Amino acid sequence: MLKGILSISGEPGLYRLAAETKNRIIVESLITAKRMSVSVTAKISSLEDIAVFTHSGDVPLKDIFRKIFEHENGGPSIDPKSPEKDIKQYFGIIVPDYNQERVYFSDIKKVFLWYNILQGKGLLDFSEDVEKAETPVENQNEAPISE
Repeated sequence: MLKGILSISGEPGLYRLAAETKNRIIVESLITAKRMSVSVTAKISSLEDIAVFTHSGDVPLKDIFRKIFEHENGGPSIDPKSPEKDIKQYFGIIVPDYNQERVYFSDIKKVFLWYNILQGKGLLDFSEDVEKAETPVENQNEAPISE
């Protein structure tokens, strides 16, 4: 779901990886649909690789998005321009054990901003996670039964 979705430091919004060259990548804005070239030396983060610090370990961004999606019944989350105390309270409902010393307010706002962008574009699809959970895992250590 988050594969190929990028955040670029200094650039607003989210981008989809369109193409790669030796020294540059071509990205497409999820907001404006405009393409631009970005140096591979720019600070680029894949949403797939981002996690939130909690007291019990790191939680992948995808799991946070799933919790927001379930909490909002598939709708948008809180507006990232809401008052700081409202945003922090809402985030505390979604991720009760987040590490308040290591997770900055600006990071929390980005989570909601990114969620709302992806939700608005219909890019939040958790069906593959449901399919994986429903598919039984076969025990590979057992020998097959022969007659």
